[in-house]
Amino acid sequence: MILITGGAGYIGSHINKLLDNKNYKTIIADNLVYGHKEAVKWGIFEKGDLQNTAWLDSIFSRYKIDTVFHFAAYAYVGESVTDPAKYYNNNVSCTLNLLDCMKKHNVKNIIFSSTCATYGVPQNIPILEDAPQNPVNPYGASKLMVERILADYSAAYGMRYAALRYFNAAGADPNCEIGESHAPETHLIPLVLAAAAGDIPCIQVFGNDYSTKDGSCVRDYIHVSDLADAHFLAMQYLQSENKNLKINLGNGLGYSVLEVIEAVKTVTGRDFNVEIHPRRAGDPPTLVGSAEKAKKLIGWTPKYNNLEEIIKHAWAWYCNSEKY
Repeated sequence: MILITGGAGYIGSHINKLLDNKNYKTIIADNLVYGHKEAVKWGIFEKGDLQNTAWLDSIFSRYKIDTVFHFAAYAYVGESVTDPAKYYNNNVSCTLNLLDCMKKHNVKNIIFSSTCATYGVPQNIPILEDAPQNPVNPYGASKLMVERILADYSAAYGMRYAALRYFNAAGADPNCEIGESHAPETHLIPLVLAAAAGDIPCIQVFGNDYSTKDGSCVRDYIHVSDLADAHFLAMQYLQSENKNLKINLGNGLGYSVLEVIEAVKTVTGRDFNVEIHPRRAGDPPTLVGSAEKAKKLIGWTPKYNNLEEIIKHAWAWYCNSEKY
């Protein structure tokens, strides 16, 4: 069986659907602070917190788990700056609880949801896996700390891990069974869709004077279903190769904030107000990653590398599905 921590969240729920489609049995562990019970449409749901080591131990005692997908983390960059204790306690300490429980029950394989935020402000674009990792906020630092812990646990205890550093997850399940829903919402595409739907008065653009093609920040958007595929392939790699894995997951294509806004207008056929505001502190001009290593090692090729197609799936979910 496969344990998915944070499996009621955006990316975890898409992994859960993919695994169910491939006839894997899953246990979804989530405290529902940010996850949604309604997103757990497959597998066995266990509500609880990784801080509770007795609860965690009971899961490993009751189920024969052979692989863990670890998504349980706080992920608001701004909040991590104002409340770093929350992020180190949850993202790092709770991961230690999980790893120690895995060690106790002799579970060897873990696929970890890392992030491009471990790189900080990149020196070169596209970002390669051997680029310096100098995170500029506690969120990125907490993820990098877990990567280092995984390396140490692997060396000492024989665990095998995949650290998947992905860029901007976007889109929704093409069948509209699950999708993206955060509270508060900070991701660009859902916010622009909300402006197109008239649910918010405008979309705010923070900075139009960067050294980019149109002055707005450029980011790498990767469809959430493609991320799910990559996680599955990473699991197969750990099982077959018995080697650790550290790879970027992205399209290798950069789209600016203003390009995303225009694409949403094209897909939805709607106009809406756009406000230009000053830059936010800590926003790098461009974040685009190379996924060549992922393609070479695990045979991963994104299916949805067209921005408008990603937005079409997100818009369909936004308009036609019940929100969590």
